[in-house]
Amino acid sequence: MSEQIAPATLEQYAAQGHAQLAARAAQLQRVRQRKFDTLAVHGLYGAEAALANAGSINEPIILSSAQHFENSDHMEATITGQVPGWAYTRIANPTIGYLEETLALLEGYGYAGEVSALATASGMAAIFMATNPFLSLDLNRSSNGTLLAARPNIVATPRCYGGTFHLFTERYAQERGIEVRWVSDPDSLEAWAACIDANTRFLYGEMPSNPTLDVLDLAALAELAHTYYLPLIVDSTVATPALLRPLCHGADIVVHSVSKSMTISGMAIAGAVIARHNLPSRVGPDALRENFIQYIKYLPFRDYGPALSPFSAMLIMNDLRSLRSRMDSLSCNAMQVAQFLAQHPAIEHVYYPGIASHAGHALAQHYLLLADSSDNDGAPVNRYGHLLSFSLRGGMPAARAVLDRFGLIWRATDLGRIKSIATIPAISTHQQQGEDGRKMAGIPAGMIRLNVGGEHPADVIADLDQALG
Repeated sequence: MSEQIAPATLEQYAAQGHAQLAARAAQLQRVRQRKFDTLAVHGLYGAEAALANAGSINEPIILSSAQHFENSDHMEATITGQVPGWAYTRIANPTIGYLEETLALLEGYGYAGEVSALATASGMAAIFMATNPFLSLDLNRSSNGTLLAARPNIVATPRCYGGTFHLFTERYAQERGIEVRWVSDPDSLEAWAACIDANTRFLYGEMPSNPTLDVLDLAALAELAHTYYLPLIVDSTVATPALLRPLCHGADIVVHSVSKSMTISGMAIAGAVIARHNLPSRVGPDALRENFIQYIKYLPFRDYGPALSPFSAMLIMNDLRSLRSRMDSLSCNAMQVAQFLAQHPAIEHVYYPGIASHAGHALAQHYLLLADSSDNDGAPVNRYGHLLSFSLRGGMPAARAVLDRFGLIWRATDLGRIKSIATIPAISTHQQQGEDGRKMAGIPAGMIRLNVGGEHPADVIADLDQALG
């Protein structure tokens, strides 16, 4: 009879796990020296990982909802984080893990510190997971022993996605009593500072914003947040890491609706939270500050359960591989369309940071730069994304008439697609926030938001021209 090999003990698994984590850290250091396109194509999945997966060049899709363990010690070591593993897809999954590694590499490109990422089931799930951990109540006792709860507040720009506005005003403010302080003039640091007090938990901005394409001075805003030991959270969906990486400018947490330009095919819904390690926060345990992503993944994310499908993760990775070149091309298309709209007599205003008339054009020139575009001649290249908006002189009636006459451009509420899509924010994406909320965000009734796709720009312009005519 052959001699049986004794199963490893908990201590042995822990030692193995330590060695695996050290090897991964060394691999990460090597991989981070690569260029943006290489990171997008490969992530951390290399030849050694392929040989461990039957030689598959593509990352394998693990559709199983749970992981098998060698024995109880292996189970305990994995679930307690001593050994790399995934246990259950609501918490982690190998395929989703490949996506998270790639997102962390792309968003952390050019940033010297450590970065981690968490994939979620949608962009709204990402915004919730990025903000909710900071909104716990601070309990103090009065002189007679009664528990007193300080009312938390958040400071944010109203120039944001309608779902974000609704999450803050309805779910947080109305349902939970959290005070939302909308900054009256997001272009003014003094206006931001005037909203901050001892109960502020974070600053929140969107860059560029949806649908007005406003830009923020991220470096100055991050410096202000850190003065008060607060994290700066930035939604960078419209730019993608190909054009903007807020961590490089001082931001602490970045959120994305990965459903948008990263998943250009439009075949998956997903979100992402990407954070630097050792971020500031007045509340929460040390673990939250030391590694925010690890903290939320194994605690609140596990409990709320907004997990992404592994199949969706694979679809997204396939789209991500060409992110930089796509954003380059689509941005050029959008610039041509914006320039056409800017000179059309039916147009009242064009909202696109790439044109000189945009109030944030100078800031956009500073922040929105195509990754690695300075490799050839040393001069970085500005690209401003493929989302723009425009308002019509006839207000809502004119906007409806133009939208209804589109032939090539699709009428839909999405954005970031390879196909051009248009909507009227006042009756769709930003309808729920009401007229007062839209006025605060600078969204006129007669605005059309246009996602410029991969069609030839001449055909998009021709469709706009006939609709406007």
